[in-house]
Order: sequence, then C-alpha cells, then structure tokens
Amino acid sequence: MPDQHTDQAPFRPHPHPGLLIALEGPDGGGKTTQAARLVSWLRETGLDVVACHDPGSTAVGERLRQIVLDRASVHLSVRAEVFIYMASRAQLVDEVIRPSLEAGRVVVTDRFLLSSLVYQGHAGGLPLDLVARLGRDATDGLLPDLTLVLDVPLDAARARVGPGRDRIEDRPDAYRNRVREGFLHVGRDPSAYPARTIVVDANADADSVFGRIQNEVGRVLAIGPRP
Repeated sequence: MPDQHTDQAPFRPHPHPGLLIALEGPDGGGKTTQAARLVSWLRETGLDVVACHDPGSTAVGERLRQIVLDRASVHLSVRAEVFIYMASRAQLVDEVIRPSLEAGRVVVTDRFLLSSLVYQGHAGGLPLDLVARLGRDATDGLLPDLTLVLDVPLDAARARVGPGRDRIEDRPDAYRNRVREGFLHVGRDPSAYPARTIVVDANADADSVFGRIQNEVGRVLAIGPRP
C-alpha cells in the first residue's frame, strides 16, 4: 500500500531536535515485539533511544491504564474512555516524550494519538474532529515524525492474540474489523491525522516486517539497516 506522504520530504512536526516514532495498528500486529527490536537496533547504531507505551510509561499513566483495560472496571462509556486515554497521553508527553525530544533523543512509542482516533473515533463512534481536538489539547499539538501502522487481517490477528486479554480485546469481531479499517483510512486522512504515515504488511514473517521497519526508519534518520 502506498504511503500517503511518499512525495513529501521527511519533516519534523515539532521544534525539538529529537525524533518521535510511533508504532500503531490492530492488536495482533506485533507492535510490541517490533518496537522492542527497533529500540535495540537504533541503540546499536549509537543513538540515544527512549522506549515507551501508550497508555502508560508514567506512574499516572500506568494507573489509568489499569482502569481503562481492566475487565473488572466499572463500565466505561466511549466518551469516558477517550478522556482517560488522553489524560494518560498528556502525562506521557509532559513527563517523558517532550523532555526526551528536547534533549535530542529518539523516542519509540507503542501506540499514540492515532489509536484514539481509530478505537474511540472510527470504531467507537465518536466524531473524529472531537477526538482530534482532544488529542491536540492533550499532546499540545505534538505528532510523531513517523507513524508505522502494522496491518494484519482479523483472522491472523485473532490467531496470534488468542482469547482477549483485556476489555478492549474482548470486543466483538465487528468492532475489530472497524479498527483495522480505521487504521487504513484514518491514518491517511490529513484532516484527522496530519502526520507521515506508512502501512506495513505485518502478516509477513517477523524478520521481513522488521526489515521494512528498518528501511522506513532509516530513511527518516538517514541511516541504513545493518545486516
């Protein structure tokens, strides 16, 4: 699938010297595994790298993560859900991401704003402009320099994940299909998500997927993948 921003030069949608890379996509796409591999590879090249996950990666964020994902939590409306995610994201940006970017570090995050646009917006039914506005406020306008969407068909994702592990993964296949569709479409809509976005076929073997990730990240950082 072509990159929406292929013809544009790499850009940094923030004034800081660091670089923010987000891995996104439906559950079962291998984001967490590939994010860890990416962090290791970038550190091997000599870069100062900070790894984080959204929601979480701060004391406040981890407590909010427990609330929003725990099956035992009281029922949350989609509106309440998106505010919890945004609160965690605001803390993550203020405490971890922005200071790291200002120090010139590379930040690799497992999920970021696009997930809320997809899960609570496209799939959950909230207006995209509402989620986008909340996202701009929560992140103070911060967007990734590069977003990699790891795309995987529903049947393959289900086989990898198995039974749902949290209240989001417990949702029915119709919701999961809307999530996948949302990542493929919302991520390419500059009015909702004006950041460089590339879709990676995550249905391939893990090494092939990581090779593609290396190539795309290498372009932005002007480094080449190591054999």
